[in-house]
Amino acid sequence: MINLLPIHTILVPQGAEYKAVCRGLSQINSSTPTVVAIPIGMKPLTKYLEQLQTDKYFQNDLQPRVIIMGICGSLSKRYAVGDIVLYQNCVYQKQVRECDRIFTTQLHSRLSDKVSLVNSLSCDRVIWSATEKLHLGETLGTDVVDMEGFAALEFFNASGVAVAMLRVVSDDSGHDIPDLTPAINPNGSLQPLALAMALLRQPIAATRLIRGSLTGLKMLEQVTNLLFSGYQLE
Repeated sequence: MINLLPIHTILVPQGAEYKAVCRGLSQINSSTPTVVAIPIGMKPLTKYLEQLQTDKYFQNDLQPRVIIMGICGSLSKRYAVGDIVLYQNCVYQKQVRECDRIFTTQLHSRLSDKVSLVNSLSCDRVIWSATEKLHLGETLGTDVVDMEGFAALEFFNASGVAVAMLRVVSDDSGHDIPDLTPAINPNGSLQPLALAMALLRQPIAATRLIRGSLTGLKMLEQVTNLLFSGYQLE
């Protein structure tokens, strides 16, 4: 198994995704990276990263390397709930930002046949309709969607930080999920009451989302453990 170069920071959306990554790392006896909970959405994330930069968080390393982890939605019938994906790039409004190729290749070698290389789409809202998922995937040539990828690459590429993105699919492309966009606060956190109401309005879709999320989060915990088992910080 290939040895990873130093990775000092994992960024992962706050809440259940953050907890899943922390659980994966808690089972490891050796040194592990610092896990930072980030807000949901591109604008809140950009603001948060700018604050970290002001605090000189990433300037302590000679060659800063950050891995972004979490869950994502599928835009293609090729990728189902529980599939592990490694991003090659992120698309937003016809702009493309690349993940660090050397870092990504290294992670791909580490995880071998357990992970698929994908092109991703970043959106500032939840893509909940199966029809829209497939349309976006076909027209943009993208495989998965999330709400943070492009903003992270935009920021870190300009800052000289090498970034890789590893996520797990939590909802497939063939079914609707509830529209959770109204439940996301401007600061990138979830409003519990609004979230509950969105789930209640579409109970069948909500049940599917919850099941998919639980599967995705369990796999996120497992791949975190797999990735950093036997890994030593330098």
